[in-house]
Amino acid sequence: MAGREGQFRLIAGLGNPGSKYAGTRHNAGFWLIDELVRRYGGELREESKFRGDCARVLIDGYDCRLIKPLTYMNHSGQAVGALANFFRIPAEAILVAHDEIDLPPGSVRLKRGGGHGGHNGLRHIQSPLGTAEFARLRIGVGHPGHKDQVVPHVLARPAPEELRQLERAIDDAADQIPRLLAGEWDRACQQLHA
Repeated sequence: MAGREGQFRLIAGLGNPGSKYAGTRHNAGFWLIDELVRRYGGELREESKFRGDCARVLIDGYDCRLIKPLTYMNHSGQAVGALANFFRIPAEAILVAHDEIDLPPGSVRLKRGGGHGGHNGLRHIQSPLGTAEFARLRIGVGHPGHKDQVVPHVLARPAPEELRQLERAIDDAADQIPRLLAGEWDRACQQLHA
């Protein structure tokens, strides 16, 4: 598969594997990867050396690798780091999609670098990459109101109206991926942050 190299060469969607977690808020990153595969005709295959379900797709002529780590959220870096190191993809060319409790359901925000904000998936990715300078696509899942309720909240399935909001957010995010690959970061931000 030949294509141009875009701004991002790897999109990692974070979540937990298995049917127990499939519809939970914590798997919002997985949902984005599934939507990109659906739109661009890729096929996710388990790749044991990368510890994840992987696909390679052409998005508007840009060659892009996708991964859903199968390591569970708290060890996401094992998968992302293995694939990035194998294909020599620098941190600046990686976009990580993840659930974000500090955003309301249905909202999507882009961010370059920064801390992990208590998100264990992001925290674990920083170690094998040796930097926090990867981009993030933050998919809002709302805050339960108290820090003690965060884990049950992200590991629960959203109510029907919230699920519709999240599905719209995934669609909106997927719509902007071609712009991000083309290096149109500011334009994608304008569309998503409006």
